Amino acid sequence: MTTTLKKNGISSFRAVGLRFRAAAMAKKRRVGTTIFMLLLALLAFGAFAPAFAPLPSLSSFSSRSDIARLNSMGDKNKFEIADDMFWKDGKPFQIIGGDLHYFRVLPEYWEDRLLRAKALGLNTIQTYVPWNLHEPREGQLVFKGIADIFSFLNLCQKLDLLVMLRVGPYICAEWDFGGFPAWLLAIEPAVRLRSSDPAFINLVERWWGILLPKIVSYAYKNGGPIIMVQIENEFGSYGDDKAYLHHLVRIARGHLGDDVILYTTDGGSRENLNKGTIPGDAVFSAVDFSTGDDPWPNFKLQKEFNAPGKSPPLSTEFYTGWLTHWGEHIANTDATVTASYLERILSKNGSAVLYMAHGGTNFGFYSGANTGADETDYKPDLTSYDYDAPIKESGDIDNPKYQALRRVIAKYTAVPLPSVPSNTEKKAYGLIKLQKTKSLFNIVDTTYFDGVTESENPLAMESLDQMFGFMLYVSDYKAKANGGLLFIPKVHDRAQVFISCPSDNYDENPKYVGTVARWSNTSIRLPHTQCTSDNRIYILVENMGRINYGKYIFDKKGILSPVYLDGKPLQKWKMLPIPFHNLNEDQNNNSVISDAYADLRESVQIKLENKRNYHPVPAFYTGHLTVDEVKDTFLSFRGWSKGVAIINGFNLGRFWPSFGPQCNLYVPAPILQVGKNLVVILELEAPNAELFVTSVDHPDFTCGSSANSRVHQI
Repeated sequence: MTTTLKKNGISSFRAVGLRFRAAAMAKKRRVGTTIFMLLLALLAFGAFAPAFAPLPSLSSFSSRSDIARLNSMGDKNKFEIADDMFWKDGKPFQIIGGDLHYFRVLPEYWEDRLLRAKALGLNTIQTYVPWNLHEPREGQLVFKGIADIFSFLNLCQKLDLLVMLRVGPYICAEWDFGGFPAWLLAIEPAVRLRSSDPAFINLVERWWGILLPKIVSYAYKNGGPIIMVQIENEFGSYGDDKAYLHHLVRIARGHLGDDVILYTTDGGSRENLNKGTIPGDAVFSAVDFSTGDDPWPNFKLQKEFNAPGKSPPLSTEFYTGWLTHWGEHIANTDATVTASYLERILSKNGSAVLYMAHGGTNFGFYSGANTGADETDYKPDLTSYDYDAPIKESGDIDNPKYQALRRVIAKYTAVPLPSVPSNTEKKAYGLIKLQKTKSLFNIVDTTYFDGVTESENPLAMESLDQMFGFMLYVSDYKAKANGGLLFIPKVHDRAQVFISCPSDNYDENPKYVGTVARWSNTSIRLPHTQCTSDNRIYILVENMGRINYGKYIFDKKGILSPVYLDGKPLQKWKMLPIPFHNLNEDQNNNSVISDAYADLRESVQIKLENKRNYHPVPAFYTGHLTVDEVKDTFLSFRGWSKGVAIINGFNLGRFWPSFGPQCNLYVPAPILQVGKNLVVILELEAPNAELFVTSVDHPDFTCGSSANSRVHQI
């Protein structure tokens, strides 16, 4: 950006003086008052004499505002960095922003949430662009519905909100696979993600070749809201492949031009910044750090990694809360402390972006996961992405954190803040009576296995083009008097094991014998059976979300190792994908869900009730939520175990109240309709004994046991 700034700043500064001289000479000829006009010209020239002195560095330039006034026409639709400040249309600008991700909010609520962010005092919205949302399968592009980023950008512009766009290709974001499409994991030989591997770079070039030309018209220079574009995300916490970062810059510049500000974000440590930033002034280096840290030593360090005059202090992730994994206490941060640390930044003309301003929801199967010491220390994220943000998951803002942050922000805005909207109205519709319609084994063809894949050893889900949901692995084995000991060294992420005697009784469901999980991988003792032929083993594997951060991000799903029975590999497997539509997929093309309720046929209900299965069997439960007026609501799953909930074909996401802390799933009003709304639940273990869920008017994060939970607090 240095060359551009010199051209638009210093060179235009000289042009002002030359224009003054030319105007003076022309007037002298017209009026004939040579001496008088010469004096005026000299005075004018003298006022701008520093332009002709030896050029100072931009960081030491003190008359930038004077230049801005003189060049006001030239600075229209210009966002730039100079004098360690942001400049918008020739005037100093302080970014007071917040992350609000379009893909975590239904499109019908985008404007509502943006208005709440604006009432908080924000002037800028930061959002990621998840590659996997827009290209769920290779070559299948999606830019409609919740993936319609362009409508979201238009709304930001309509509401006079600027945008900082984080285009990846890696985003983290507690989003499945850090935003990478899962089909990348099926490529052979394996692609080295987040690296200068030519195979990976070619894929990024193709994706960005689709995305970036579509967003360039939304750049601020072209009259749009986008002021900055982030490349990668916290790369310094992952690697130090500078060639990779330079590749990304070249691709971005090729599509966006030289006068769009590119930026990186890295944690506020010297090591992270050394590895994750690009030397020089081509890319602005921003920082993030814990909210409880003194911000200004971090900004001082940030300055070392930017060119002189090019380091306005900016925290691109000022944490208003924190993420929560299943099995933890819900994260919370103190409102007063959070607001006080924000004021430490804003009071000295620093800029900050609240992460999150509004968290939203990980609808469908897009919630990600983290790891601890190794990849077996697996920590999947909740469906809720409330994040303890000032704008709650359902849009509520009547809370101490919103109020405290708004009071601080109001001190540093030039105009009065908009009035605060009221909370969205919620409604409790009461009990929803359900009935068991079919077990999972009644739906999938486990008798003849039409269309399944066969292999000597189990294959990963991605290799079978099954990116989300479940995979059923089936094999036969010889019965033994002692039953046998089953061991699966590597399963991602959770496997329920069942056995049956297929030749003896086709009508009975397989018998549950145990669960294997990647975080507590133990052997299972198979019981002795009286089968007249071989036993059959069924292993139902659930993908609970791909790792989104750290060195174990290459996270394939399914059974990733041989399966051992009494120490010997069990071979000859049949693999049956069990697809569920995800957030951005066609809801009408899902035979599993349509077969699950099958018009709620009474004959099916009676047949299954008479079987009286007393051991856990994955099964579908269906019912109707009757709505008289459409409002937001929550489904309470207290008394249920673990599974997936779908309303009117929309995948709300995973529930797991037996592990906690999330008890309720958020149901936005646009999903519902007046009258009957079809509820379909896949319960993997044991349902509520009375077979009902409850529609309530509030969230609840008090379920499960949290004796060994991890709590994030400031």
